[in-house]
Amino acid sequence: MQHIRNFCIIAHIDHGKSTLADRLLEKTRTIEITAGQMLDDMDLERERGITIKSHAIQMLYDKDGEAYVLNLIDTPGHVDFSYEVSRSIAACEGALLVVDATQGVQAQTISNLYMALEHDLEIIPVINKIDVPTAMPDKVEDEIVELLGCKREEILRASGKTGEGVDTVLDAIVSRIPCPKGDKDAPLEALIFDSVFNSFRGIIAYFKIENGTIRKGDRVKFANTDMEYDAVEVGVLKMKLVPKDELRAGEVGYLITGIKNATEVKVGDTITHVSRPCTTAIAGFQEVKPMVFAGVYPIDPTDYENLRSSLEKLRLNDASLTFQPESSVALGFGFRCGFLGLLHMEIVQERLDREFDMDVITTVPNVSYLVYDKRGEATEMHNPSGMPDPTMIDHIEEPYIRASIITTSTFIGPIMKLCLDKRGELIKQEFIAGNRVELHFFLPLGEIVIDFYDRLKSLSKGYASFDYHIDGFRPSRLAKLDILLNGEPVDALSTLTHTDNAVALGRRMCEKLKELIPRQQFDIAIQAAIGAKIIARETIKCVRKDVTAKCYGGDVTRKRKLLEKQKRGKKRMKRIGTVEVPQKAFLAVLKLD
Repeated sequence: MQHIRNFCIIAHIDHGKSTLADRLLEKTRTIEITAGQMLDDMDLERERGITIKSHAIQMLYDKDGEAYVLNLIDTPGHVDFSYEVSRSIAACEGALLVVDATQGVQAQTISNLYMALEHDLEIIPVINKIDVPTAMPDKVEDEIVELLGCKREEILRASGKTGEGVDTVLDAIVSRIPCPKGDKDAPLEALIFDSVFNSFRGIIAYFKIENGTIRKGDRVKFANTDMEYDAVEVGVLKMKLVPKDELRAGEVGYLITGIKNATEVKVGDTITHVSRPCTTAIAGFQEVKPMVFAGVYPIDPTDYENLRSSLEKLRLNDASLTFQPESSVALGFGFRCGFLGLLHMEIVQERLDREFDMDVITTVPNVSYLVYDKRGEATEMHNPSGMPDPTMIDHIEEPYIRASIITTSTFIGPIMKLCLDKRGELIKQEFIAGNRVELHFFLPLGEIVIDFYDRLKSLSKGYASFDYHIDGFRPSRLAKLDILLNGEPVDALSTLTHTDNAVALGRRMCEKLKELIPRQQFDIAIQAAIGAKIIARETIKCVRKDVTAKCYGGDVTRKRKLLEKQKRGKKRMKRIGTVEVPQKAFLAVLKLD
């Protein structure tokens, strides 16, 4: 155990974690680097240049004639995937805090750092991208010293691209990160920090052993579910799975037991022996709290069961996804899914399409609200269509977040205006170093789930970084906005909105739907309503055939008779005709500007 080091790499998005990980793998001769970001093995990760999933890999490193085993976990940087980071941190004793030499400390750097400090991890600060002409290592060093309170000589400088300084990073990992503590002879306690689904071998659980030893063929059980299995194969994680006969305390590895049912493996569970179980399970990570809810429905209703199994398999790979069945008048049977943010929602949709070949419709995203009735009882609402009658409601509370935005002083004005337009409340602003400012706001979560992040990035030309934490619920004047097509409500387009914004939002939604819904043989009335009150209306005119073309003279009553006949036909058609809302319309409502 003296020769094992478990560490993760944490940083803000785009600060070069995966590139630095490539150089560490190259220096330790773990793999031949054939392409950039070797640990990002999903097509989506390669295309977008972001890490979506944390990846574990084992490296061997010789220092002063002694061989060390380094278990590295590369983590995502985007705020939507912070749950992946929290799980990786739980399996480590140390962390490399990577800061971009051109960007400096950003919001997610601070957020991930606090998460690591809560778990008492040893932090090694690394300034990356020092080879870039616009790098400001001295200035960034000042920011890190201010943030961590460390000595200047403890900060390492490296370049993930050229490999400069990577040797000193490896030496620091060995000398500064403590070895894992545990007893190899104690009862087995292993924490599951991740799992993946393999269609041939079932579910593969990744774990870190806190105490004890696990051998191939052992009879093991999972503490939370109390299910028993045979350890068919155990081993360590390299670029491929490498089987071993046994793994001891402090080591990170994988377990294959041939489990086929996705619900039996829970991330955060404890693996122990059946014959000699541990007395208490390891405290797992905090329960994931979804921020954004949306309905996911199969385009073909017969695919409902396929969608269920696809979501279960996806949840193995992404523990922050939650879902429960629901039905909609307009869309049939589907699932109410909880996501950590809009990027997370987009990635899940894309993965359902690519990995499971599922065509789905996603409804307008919203957040959860607390609805208090006249008796003072509270119910949690995820779906506006399930709102009780307005006469029964005493008041509604919506979730608020405490947001931290780091930017340069040039963009303070536009960013403040954006936050105040979103019903934000400025708590404080403080200068970090040079002309960089940190703004703290209270903001309603419902206002930021749709386009806040995109607008923040465009206003600040990409320089603002954003991070947030839930800060409880507050009473608010909210109204349910319904969209009616020919008097029929489309429940998938219902939203809860603040009463001050309702009229403007209703009008914009009606205008957008008028552009997107194709013309029919009859007039379509698009209306936005709050309760029984119509607040906006647009009409899509019908496609008309010129029935009077064959009249080339004679009395005007001949034309009138044909027009009346046409009018009666249109009326009957409107009564029995239905309006199809295209998928584009649901997506366009998300991007209302």
